[in-house]
Amino acid sequence: MELTGSVPAAPALAAAYEVIRQPLGEILPRLSATLGTLVPHLAAAELSTNCAHSPFKTYGDSGSPAGRITAAELHPLVASVPAGQPWQGSAHIAGAEHPVLAVVSDATPRGALLVLVRSADSVIAAPDTAVVQALWDLVTSHRDRLATEAAPGTLAQSRAAAGERARVIAELTETHATALSGLLGVLRSRSLDDAAARTTAVELAVTALVELRAETERDRAVAEEPAGQAFARLADSLRPMLRYCPVRLELGPPDSGRPLAADVAHAARAVVRAVLLTVLEQDDVSRIHVGWHLAGNELRATVRDDGPGELSICALGPHRVGERLEVLGGRLDVDAVPGWGTTVTATIPLGAPETARVEPFGSLGARELEVLTHLARGHRNRLIAQELHISESTVKFHVANILTKLGVASRGEASALFHAVA
Repeated sequence: MELTGSVPAAPALAAAYEVIRQPLGEILPRLSATLGTLVPHLAAAELSTNCAHSPFKTYGDSGSPAGRITAAELHPLVASVPAGQPWQGSAHIAGAEHPVLAVVSDATPRGALLVLVRSADSVIAAPDTAVVQALWDLVTSHRDRLATEAAPGTLAQSRAAAGERARVIAELTETHATALSGLLGVLRSRSLDDAAARTTAVELAVTALVELRAETERDRAVAEEPAGQAFARLADSLRPMLRYCPVRLELGPPDSGRPLAADVAHAARAVVRAVLLTVLEQDDVSRIHVGWHLAGNELRATVRDDGPGELSICALGPHRVGERLEVLGGRLDVDAVPGWGTTVTATIPLGAPETARVEPFGSLGARELEVLTHLARGHRNRLIAQELHISESTVKFHVANILTKLGVASRGEASALFHAVA
């Protein structure tokens, strides 16, 4: 479904629903198609800081500018376009000047940018740009909710892609830095006579190195959060939970400014909130201490209370705390001392797991990963179809593909492999 000018409410809502129900990797293509009539464009690009594994995405037909757009070209727009105020004009993108429509959403703390590279520079009416803004806010909120809730399926996909992305970035950085450093060594050699050429070449190489380092910093800025800032966001979300409660909340922020991968920060916040809700269900709790500590290559998040000391790990089952931690290779420990209180500790590795941990799922598509996640929870085909808004025959098709790709003979084996590897 495409949107046209002066969109009635019902079609607009239907179009929005079709966009956000797509697997994460297919949202931008569907969004581009939906807005195609409202804002004719050649390509779409986004820089979404709430997406830990792929913050920069482009989409367009073969031969469109999409393949030439770079993340560096989008950063000036992120900095200059106010959230909630669509901007249309000319921007240097895909290596040339193009008319664009840029919208920024503040539905995620660090903002998310959508850029439509337009096919014409005519002025787009304010009601139409408002529709684009509203739809982008909805998409951003939807993704941020998935990231904040740290659903196991989303975490598995995010962590798999993040590991591969980190490997590629490291290889590219090392290769480029080595090549440019070697070039500098040669050009600085006194055996070269043309001083002017040597000086110019040195300047070019130095500029390239600076840009490479800047690109690395830009990538880290959208994929990571400083530990202190991540904990501050957690604290802001906890205070309203105890606003009308007699329980005193004590906070122990990390004493390190080390950056955390966004999926680790999201998972740690989600786990602490879930544990806090369970702790508050106990009687005779007057004080709760929440703290984060970074030690070695782990983040340890603790929730300690002065309650009856009878809390068990089973009480946390309904909040899927264990599932969230297992996906990231983490663990949960509960130390309850009757009459003295309980300490719940969630330990999460800071680094991405080895590639071998995620290889079994590397061949699965986004929809197949979603179906596999439901299989791992013991869901039957009818429930999976209802949850994913697809037919039961489509579910059966995906299940057959999953079994074939994973090399297993049954749904139970696929589920066991998911829990063992994730």
